[in-house]
Amino acid sequence: MTPLLKAYGAYVRTTARFPVLQSIVPFVPLIVLWAVVADAGLFPRAFFPGPIDVIRAFGDLMYKGILPDYLADSVGRLVVGAAAGMAIGIPLGLLVGLNARAHALLSPILLFFQAIGDIAWLPILIIWFGFGFTTMTFVIVYTVLFPVVLNTVLGVRSVKQDLTRAAQCLGASPPRILWEVVLPGALPNIVTGLRNGLGYGWRALIAAEMIVGTSGIGFLMFDARRAGSVVEIVLGMIVLGILWYIVDAWVLAPIERATGQRWGLVTP
Repeated sequence: MTPLLKAYGAYVRTTARFPVLQSIVPFVPLIVLWAVVADAGLFPRAFFPGPIDVIRAFGDLMYKGILPDYLADSVGRLVVGAAAGMAIGIPLGLLVGLNARAHALLSPILLFFQAIGDIAWLPILIIWFGFGFTTMTFVIVYTVLFPVVLNTVLGVRSVKQDLTRAAQCLGASPPRILWEVVLPGALPNIVTGLRNGLGYGWRALIAAEMIVGTSGIGFLMFDARRAGSVVEIVLGMIVLGILWYIVDAWVLAPIERATGQRWGLVTP
């Protein structure tokens, strides 16, 4: 057995014992390469900070309380916007999926507004609501809404008619069929739509914070440009990536997988 195979075998055994390492190890070569390029002095340190510089900036912003406050603001906005998007999107998706007239009437409208990007609303939102929470919340709701609606419609229309007819033959009322047949059958698609919507909403939030925000990670990064602080911009990008990785890989993906398995679907 070659040393390379031995090393790979050790890696497989170690990651099987400590699964969190599977998320960390792939980044090690990138960080090493980043440190080597930064230390080589190919670029001025102020324009290309190394990993140690970013760690120092992280400690400084944590000590001053700036990073925790801005991070809490961004996450809070995402939670409020996503909750509102779900509250509107799921019932709307059920209506469009279950009612042929509603589908014929609303599908063109949904497709029309889906084509208008969330950022395209910012100029008119600034005129209507100014720079603040309402504008950013609208952008998140708008971004989350369409993936949730369209995936809910897909889920509803994927439910086998035989199941609905069987429930009707057994005397189930329309609300009970909706609750016990349609919703469970559509749930995997709804969760997939929520996962996609949150991903799009997170990116839209950062863009909105850069343009109209007065706090948040997006504002932190955009404000750092005024001082020419590349290290804070890089830190903000890393925080965004790590936070979303944790939310998606450790929370949303397991929920999506468990939902699919629970309701008889197989997800890779």
